[in-house]
Amino acid sequence: MTVTFNHTGVTVGDLDAAIHLFEDVFGFTVISRAPRDPAIISRVIGVPGVEVEIAYMRSGSGATVELLSYRAPDGVKTFLPRACDLGSLHLGFSVDDIDAALDKAAGHGVEPMGAVVVIDAGPNKGSRIAYLRNHEGLVLELIQAPDNGAGRGQA
Repeated sequence: MTVTFNHTGVTVGDLDAAIHLFEDVFGFTVISRAPRDPAIISRVIGVPGVEVEIAYMRSGSGATVELLSYRAPDGVKTFLPRACDLGSLHLGFSVDDIDAALDKAAGHGVEPMGAVVVIDAGPNKGSRIAYLRNHEGLVLELIQAPDNGAGRGQA
């Protein structure tokens, strides 16, 4: 059996705003955007009565993000776990200027969850990192490698 990574899916409330964030801050482009058949999606996710529009976006490095915006059913909840809570997820991005990325993200309502820190061990030793979250619960990690080019792994 061959397995390869396909995409990361993120549920968002405001699809246009999420697309603009990924385009402006991370350089992604939309490769498709359309509503999906409610009956099929309801069967796939096990939730009756869904209505969803989905945008697929791709980065210059080939990473794919699927942004899902559900219009139904009613009662959708915002998920705001702490980074240490089970089920919490984040998307990590390598950036060459973390301060500039933080400023751009702030323009999209994405704010730091804690401090910008320098990693002292592991594959990202010497890198500056920050965790960010928007009002919908989307958590992003920014990683700026040290000037010597080390630390391009995972936090």
